[in-house]
Amino acid sequence: MDEASFTAFADQLDRYVRDRLIPAEPRMIEANAVPADILTEMRDMGLFGITIPEDYGGAGLNVSQYVETIRRLAYAAPAYRSTISIGVGMVTSALKTGGTAAQKQRWLPQLAAGMIASFGLTEPGSGSDSAALQTRAVRTAEGYVLNGTKRYITNAPNAGLALIMARTSAENLPRNAHISAFLVPLDTPGVTVGKPDRKMGQAGATIADIIMDDATIPADALLGEVEGKGFEHAMRSLDNGRLSVAAASVGYARRALDTALSYATERKAFGEPIASFQLIQAMLADSRAELYAAECMIADACRLADEGRRTTIEASAAKMFASEMCGRVVDRCVQIHGGAGYLSEYEAERFFRDARLYRIYEGTTQILQLLIARNMLKEFAAGV
Repeated sequence: MDEASFTAFADQLDRYVRDRLIPAEPRMIEANAVPADILTEMRDMGLFGITIPEDYGGAGLNVSQYVETIRRLAYAAPAYRSTISIGVGMVTSALKTGGTAAQKQRWLPQLAAGMIASFGLTEPGSGSDSAALQTRAVRTAEGYVLNGTKRYITNAPNAGLALIMARTSAENLPRNAHISAFLVPLDTPGVTVGKPDRKMGQAGATIADIIMDDATIPADALLGEVEGKGFEHAMRSLDNGRLSVAAASVGYARRALDTALSYATERKAFGEPIASFQLIQAMLADSRAELYAAECMIADACRLADEGRRTTIEASAAKMFASEMCGRVVDRCVQIHGGAGYLSEYEAERFFRDARLYRIYEGTTQILQLLIARNMLKEFAAGV
């Protein structure tokens, strides 16, 4: 999309976030689901197809435009972003880089039209440890038979499609070649979705187990129709997913800071607004500085991605810093509110609960530290 068109779209999205999404938050929280009318509007706006090429019914945004869209959308409650992000981020990315022409033709138009998607990597006994992944895909005359359980899967209760990582080899192979990726419709016989998990925050963003019990899928459900490439596709799509979470962290931190700034100018103590107190000003200033740093990191990582370069270190660093930054900003928002910040009557306590997840999914801060360091050491050994 050209810059003029994207600017017009971004302005429209800002108005939509403020006029429709934020006012709908109480309804969403009460029902623990994005309202049906809002989902319809999001589909009509084309939000489910923003990264999908125009040939398949999408808008064809580049990485920078996609991440900027997520940042603006994430000013509202996290569930809105969660509903679209797996499809437009990780699943679409894997399809574009690793899917066959037939797989793209089948799935990308459906995703662009608003099909909700899930990404199935984490299991009860494995998350970042790919060697411990237990879900098996056994080749048969009919295709593959899947057995295993995926845990904490975002959108699972509402998704039509899941990208499932499974073993196609019992042995652990170099470069994780024992893992393949499969495009699995969630109405496949033998596939069931568990009861939605109760969470600390992020109401409306549902997660649940995906259980596969002798689920038979055709051979052409194998992403790219090549075994052993699943982990590679997953990791490449996770770079994209981590930029999305980084952008979400920035968007929500901006919301929390705006709320804290508004409260600080209205709340009076000792006869004057608390915004006039220097220690309140210090918390506001620190938050704004950290937001700016995160925005710059994300912009640089997106630039590299748009140039076609691998961004494992940059995307991981941006996600790590931005999610930790968001945690500090929402904590300051609660502190600025004082006792009111602990009451559900005010938004500050919800921001605090919602933001905690950003430091966990798409790679915990600690896993990202290891990932960054390991890639640094590889580059040093290679003389990069």
